[in-house]
Amino acid sequence: MKPTKSAKPVVGLLGGIGSGKSQAAAAFARHGARVIAGDQLGQAALRDPDIRARVVSRWGQGVLEANGEIDRRRLAAIVFADPAQRKALEAITHPWIRQRICAEVEEARNDPHVPLIVLDAAVMLEAGWNEICDYLVFIEAPRAVRLERVARQRGWSEREVEARERAQLPLTEKAVRADHVLDNSASLEHLNRQVDDLLHLWGLAHACSRSERGL
Repeated sequence: MKPTKSAKPVVGLLGGIGSGKSQAAAAFARHGARVIAGDQLGQAALRDPDIRARVVSRWGQGVLEANGEIDRRRLAAIVFADPAQRKALEAITHPWIRQRICAEVEEARNDPHVPLIVLDAAVMLEAGWNEICDYLVFIEAPRAVRLERVARQRGWSEREVEARERAQLPLTEKAVRADHVLDNSASLEHLNRQVDDLLHLWGLAHACSRSERGL
């Protein structure tokens, strides 16, 4: 994909589960970037009354917690075990998420204090949300490191990770589709330096510096 000449680019983050896309997003945010988190939008989608009703109609009351909210882990166990069930959930939630992404991008573009926009969404390529991105950046980390992070941060087993990975494109394809690759196998300082280098490469270092100073 060739980047556009947008003065306020949208940077899409790609990578495997546990690769540290959120860490990369935070590194960009320290330079004033507006971060749009796909996972947060996915959670918000399941809290939408209409979507919640459609989910319960499809999968029954068993996917609800005691407070009436959708139990995301219980629902995930169902949909990641069967591609047809996953596609049914995506058909319900993805249009809502895409609409919110576009609205948040538009809002950020209209904010003079925002120098760039970062989209962190696990299924960006699969859902076609990369179409709104000017650059795609792949976050790379060894599998052992990713599994350790996911177990520590989310409590997911290797089996759960593998089930979710089967619902995504292979990492090799994601890496090939990316315009840039960041190594996130070492320290946060190492990752931050690579983000700094990208901002200079894109000619955004000055704009981001002004944003950091609140100008």
